Amino acid sequence: MKPMGRRKFLELTAAGVAGAAGLPLLEGCKKSKPAAPEAGPPDVAAAPLPPDMADAAPAVRETGYFVENFGIDEAMLRRTIGEGLSRGGDYADVFLQHKVADYVVFEDGQVIEAYARVDLGAGVRVLLGDQTGYAYTEELTPEALQRAARTAAAIAAGGGSPGPERLARLEVPASYPREPLWLPVAPADKLALVDRVGRKVAAGDPAVIKASVRFRAEDDVVLIANSDGVLAEERRPMTFLYATCTVEKNGRRESNWYSRSRRLGPAFYTDELLDRIAEEAVKRTLLVFEAVTPPPGEMPVVLAPATSGILLHEAMGHGFEADFNRKGISIFASMMGRQVAREFVTIVDSGLEQDNRGALGVDDEGALGRRTVLVERGKLVSYLHDRISAKHYGVEPTGNGRREDFRHAPIPRMRVTFMEAGPHAPQDVIGSVKKGLYAVDFSNGEVTIGAGDYSFYVKTGYLIEDGKLTAPVKDVNLIGNGPDSLSKVEMVAGDLELDGGTWTCGKDGQSVPVGLGLPTVKVSAINVGGVQS
Repeated sequence: MKPMGRRKFLELTAAGVAGAAGLPLLEGCKKSKPAAPEAGPPDVAAAPLPPDMADAAPAVRETGYFVENFGIDEAMLRRTIGEGLSRGGDYADVFLQHKVADYVVFEDGQVIEAYARVDLGAGVRVLLGDQTGYAYTEELTPEALQRAARTAAAIAAGGGSPGPERLARLEVPASYPREPLWLPVAPADKLALVDRVGRKVAAGDPAVIKASVRFRAEDDVVLIANSDGVLAEERRPMTFLYATCTVEKNGRRESNWYSRSRRLGPAFYTDELLDRIAEEAVKRTLLVFEAVTPPPGEMPVVLAPATSGILLHEAMGHGFEADFNRKGISIFASMMGRQVAREFVTIVDSGLEQDNRGALGVDDEGALGRRTVLVERGKLVSYLHDRISAKHYGVEPTGNGRREDFRHAPIPRMRVTFMEAGPHAPQDVIGSVKKGLYAVDFSNGEVTIGAGDYSFYVKTGYLIEDGKLTAPVKDVNLIGNGPDSLSKVEMVAGDLELDGGTWTCGKDGQSVPVGLGLPTVKVSAINVGGVQS
């Protein structure tokens, strides 16, 4: 028996996904659970050896997701890489991906939308100096892979090399089970999660007029093989649940939200977490009705743990991505080795934060996930590198070569970016401010990478008066400059918290999931846009 072909595999997957989509929705799901998935093909017995080979040791059977399900073995990968290098490229890689995702929406008291998407394909990249040739295919066949490789190879026009003689499988930490986490979950169970949170939001307060919930769950498997002889596979599950609440009081309407996301399966959604998502969405919305708008002007700002890390991600993190620095776009391009903050400030980007939305065991170029210190004791010591920028700077890649999917070439991107815990107590940080702002949650941020200028809307926050949190605030923007704000970090508490929200980062037309975090941090002065008194 041969490995399962692409067409047959998609037919089986689509059959399972159609059930997961739950159409017709509630009627079909209430009656019974779908049948268990069919068992995969049994292990194939080895064919008899020819007489002259009878005493030879049997060949080692290749294992791995793509060879077992699609017949994409090492020999085919090597041929594809060789074709990519056939016209003189310096380097080539192949990226395979198979992703199955479910999406469910609750609104107006019922589940109103449910669908599934299957993504399957391969991208081939060829590098020649700083030039990139890229092509992708949605057909996992030898012919399609060869065509994509020839297209990517067209950036070069010289003599080629044969590619690697063998591929060595990279030992990627096994963070997740070998089996899919979400495909086996019955459609009724997925719908029940969304329905439960939606109804709890709607019942959270008599003034709630609308409850919306969005849910996504995906099983994703990728393979990276490159001309350095690296072969790596990784499973990347993901799920999020996002609840929005709208409240009307005395003719005034306000909305707010709360969300959680992890690289986990259904066990992530405990009763406690589902209740918390609903309760926080209602609580944060009701809080807006009590909020005041502070007067505008420059004042001390204390950034709350966890979610405030979005300011670090946007205002500084993008400036640390090496492609912006290599091209002279980032304001940090001339600051390597310089003191950019006080000595108690250390900023890290890591792929090792277990189950975090931005965690990666291996990046999309085949570099193992690792911890990269960007600012150490206030000094800028590294950028975030992919293969191209690492070669330019003469350093090792940092595991930050990422892509949205197989249709895109990788570029330097953040993973989980945070400031490490500092020496101060949280209560002392807040207590040091006579009059200022405590920022908890943000939305609608804008950043100019070159200059480092930023503007963020504070969705949830409080006034600080005489060292204490007082009234909640609304209609507040923080306007500043990333390097300037970094230099004005006066206190860093020891309460680092990684946020568990649904952060997705956009850059060059590509979106990737990311994580972020922060301890309680005091910035001595940021321009706060409010209302003239």
